[in-house]
Amino acid sequence: MTTETTALPLKAGRWALDPLHSSVGFAIRHLGVSKVRGRFAEIDAELVVGGTLDGSAINATVAVASIDTGNPDRDAHVLAPDLLDVAKRPTLAFRSTRLSGAGEDWTLEGELTIGEVTRPIAFDVEFGGVQDLPDGSRHAGFEANGEIRRRDYGINFGPGEALLGDVVKIQLDVQFVEPK
Repeated sequence: MTTETTALPLKAGRWALDPLHSSVGFAIRHLGVSKVRGRFAEIDAELVVGGTLDGSAINATVAVASIDTGNPDRDAHVLAPDLLDVAKRPTLAFRSTRLSGAGEDWTLEGELTIGEVTRPIAFDVEFGGVQDLPDGSRHAGFEANGEIRRRDYGINFGPGEALLGDVVKIQLDVQFVEPK
C-alpha cells in the first residue's frame, strides 16, 4: 500500500459487514443489445479502519454458487463447466491494496481473484455517511462501481462466446457496523 496519512472519517477498528443491507451486483451485455443483471446472495467482508488510509483495508469473499439472475435455469447454466464453472471457481475474493480520496468520493484499488487468476481492479467509491440506529449501533454505507473483463480471468464461453460481452460491470452497496 502507498503512504497515505489522511484518516478515514470512521472510528478505528474492525467493522463487520451488515449482510442484510449489503449487495454485490453485476451486469453483462447479452447479444450486444441488452444487459443481464444479477447478484450474489452470499458475501462476507471486513473493513479494518486504521489511524490513516495506510492502516485501513478491505477484504471480501463472494460465493459464486450464490448467483441469482432472476432465472434459476440461467443460473444453473452459468455455474456449469462450459460457462463460469463453479467447481473450478467457487469464490471471488477481493483484497485492497490502496485507498485514496476524501469526503464522499474515494478510490479503492485492490486485487480480485477468480479461480486461480488474480488481477488488479479499481472501484469508484461513494461514502454515504454514518448513521446511528435505535439499537445503539452505528452503520457506515458505501456504494462502489468497477468493471472487469471476463477473458482476463480465463472465463471463456466456447461456442457461445459471442452471446455475452467481455465487460462485466460490478456494483456494490454495502453497510458496515462500527466496532464496539
